[in-house]
Amino acid sequence: MTTAAHPIVIDGQEFTFEPGETILDAARRNGIDIPTLCHLKGTAPTGACRVCVVEVQGARSLVASCVMPAAPKMVVSTESPKVMAARRMVIQLLLASGNHNCLVKGSDGRSYEEYASRLKRAGGDLEPCPAWGDCRLQELAWRYNVTGGRFSPTPPRYPIEDVNPFIVRDFARCILCGRCVQACNEVQVNQAIYQGFRGARSKIVAAGDRPYRESDCVFCGECVQACPTGALVEKDVRHRVRPWETRKVRTTCSYCGVGCQQEIHVKDNRVVQVTGVENVPPNLGSLCVKGRFGFDFVGSSERLTKPLIRENGALREASWDEALDRVARRLSEVKAGSGPDSIGVLTSARITNEENYIAQKFTRAVLQTNNIDHCARL
Repeated sequence: MTTAAHPIVIDGQEFTFEPGETILDAARRNGIDIPTLCHLKGTAPTGACRVCVVEVQGARSLVASCVMPAAPKMVVSTESPKVMAARRMVIQLLLASGNHNCLVKGSDGRSYEEYASRLKRAGGDLEPCPAWGDCRLQELAWRYNVTGGRFSPTPPRYPIEDVNPFIVRDFARCILCGRCVQACNEVQVNQAIYQGFRGARSKIVAAGDRPYRESDCVFCGECVQACPTGALVEKDVRHRVRPWETRKVRTTCSYCGVGCQQEIHVKDNRVVQVTGVENVPPNLGSLCVKGRFGFDFVGSSERLTKPLIRENGALREASWDEALDRVARRLSEVKAGSGPDSIGVLTSARITNEENYIAQKFTRAVLQTNNIDHCARL
């Protein structure tokens, strides 16, 4: 038995919604874009940022669409003058909540070079925002024609934390949206970070307000991918790589057999960053520490690019034909002289399931032995 859908009017159009859906759910499912900053798909909505406010006919005030349940015959306006004014005010306040100098310093154009040049001319300790071009707050400021000059920016209360090898935490760029906390606690269920302190002293903390490296953090990077500003940035990427300088290549992570989908960010033919592919199974954007940060070996100068053959105690480079012929000949000699069970094969966790399948097929069908194992068991 199916539950009948109910009608709702959004921006003058009548749609249907399913029981349990919020206004935001119903709007997005029907192609109406309501902006959000704190909302994280798959987690409990908090209504923290107030960017998603809408006007509901008969309501005394604007409501947060991410937490307000849709109701039958509800009439909603997502971009009324009242809504637009409220969103602009929220964005202005957020821009003043810390060091969001992409717009606070008056660089309203889309040119990063012009923006960086202005900061350099201004002198002092100003530096370009590491999230320029990949910041949801910046995107909304442009969308709603908002600059950061209305309110004076709040001075940084906490220093930058860059003592761990993977993630830089810049508290001056944190808008306390809570997405990182939900990503950690509800998506990855690591329970490593929380909302800490109150009022003006509020910050995202690990247990005991310790640095990440001294906490329960497993460095999966889920918080980094969820962060809508420059508060959480991969250490190797910060100030070194800009989004428009890379191209994305989708691939499958080969560290284990789950098959997580990745976006490989490539600059100058080198992998510089890895992110999870959103809304695609099996990982739905999530990655582990190896999948997200363990890519340096791909471009390592120590990586072998040619086969090596040991002769007289020393290694020399060889062609693939020579190396494969040598391996085939020696395996055949060992098999004929000592039997197939005198041979054992070890495969790798850094190759795909399909390649491991081929290896075990070769071992059993060609070498005729079951002596095959996997390095994950070593």
